[in-house]
Amino acid sequence: MTTESPTGPVLRVGGADDALEKRLDAELTVFNTTAVGLPEPEDISVTVTDPAGELVGGLTGSVWGGLCSVHLLWVREDQRHAGWGSRLMRAAEEEAVRRGCTDMTVSSYTFQAPGFYKGLGYREAGRLGGVPGGHEDVYLHKTLGA
Repeated sequence: MTTESPTGPVLRVGGADDALEKRLDAELTVFNTTAVGLPEPEDISVTVTDPAGELVGGLTGSVWGGLCSVHLLWVREDQRHAGWGSRLMRAAEEEAVRRGCTDMTVSSYTFQAPGFYKGLGYREAGRLGGVPGGHEDVYLHKTLGA
């Protein structure tokens, strides 16, 4: 969908747009870092591979000031319940502390693993409905080193 305008901005609606995502991330990073007086967030990742070099699981996130946010955590189906999720989280927490973080956040849909994070010492900080299937998005927080 496009809204034409001969004299002003044009509005377009579409699908995935990697260039747009990259630009928005850059613009918001400048805005956010200026607003709080901190440098840009730093990426963090933790991976587990099997002896063949195949991915068993991984975690991605970011560190910004004293906050580490987990963006994605996944463990291959045949390796779930083998402790890899806990090890990935512990490794991320240790790295976050090494980088000066005092707090860590993560969100999980109710059909995913909020109980897993609570078992690691995270406390529920909020919930939002509207997730397909009648589920909720659960936001969790942990004070590191406590």
